[in-house]
Amino acid sequence: MAGKTVVVTGASQGIGAATALTLAGRGSVVVLVARSGEALDEQVERITATGGRAVAMPADLAEIDQIRTLAERVRDEVGVPDVLVNNAGVGRWLFLDDTPTPELAGMIALPFTAALHLTREFLPGMRARGSGRVVNVNSPVSRLPIPGATGYAAARYALRGMTAALRLDLRGTGIGVSEVVPGKVSSRYFVNNPGAEDRIPAVARLIPTVTPEDVAARIVSAVERERDEVVFPWQLKAFDLAGRLFPGLTGYLTWRTGTHR
Repeated sequence: MAGKTVVVTGASQGIGAATALTLAGRGSVVVLVARSGEALDEQVERITATGGRAVAMPADLAEIDQIRTLAERVRDEVGVPDVLVNNAGVGRWLFLDDTPTPELAGMIALPFTAALHLTREFLPGMRARGSGRVVNVNSPVSRLPIPGATGYAAARYALRGMTAALRLDLRGTGIGVSEVVPGKVSSRYFVNNPGAEDRIPAVARLIPTVTPEDVAARIVSAVERERDEVVFPWQLKAFDLAGRLFPGLTGYLTWRTGTHR
């Protein structure tokens, strides 16, 4: 990763901040993206204090015009990135008919449409160069849908579909696509989205919690080893496999131990 340019979205805290710090420690030039410029500046200071190289580029990725402006700035200031980490995501876990329209639009924009449009912006340059990697950070809900989180699950399934289709589009071009799916992460997500943690089905609570640093290490490993998919910890991977082999059983257990009205 030394000397590589990496764009990380959702980089003001949690997984994004940990990933940026880890990549900078490997010698990458890291572009940090999030809505809060002040929070990004704090992360840049943290990285530069350890000798790393980083630049903050605030943008609201829910706005397509800001995505275009961000992409132009990245290309002008640091060039076409070698790696794009689509990590930004928001959204409370709610029943569909309890989800306000603006909030539903927001959770679809982040992660799905933000990743879709930002990736599209950088693909021509990656194609021309003949190399690059797109990393999409996804949720366990993209594998195991839960009751009471329909809008969130829809956005996460859309990101999963985009990842799979894009990987086929880019086969043979020198551009790789990775999907990293961690279990529950000890970040501020559940603080920022109150009530979501209470909706985790009891059966899913058998999956151990991982740290943002754990996820960052897996993201870097996926890039370095050119891995298509990383699902962890192993308990989540086992649930994912069970869901493919016995969808009726896992669906029933998730419903039975999940949120009911």
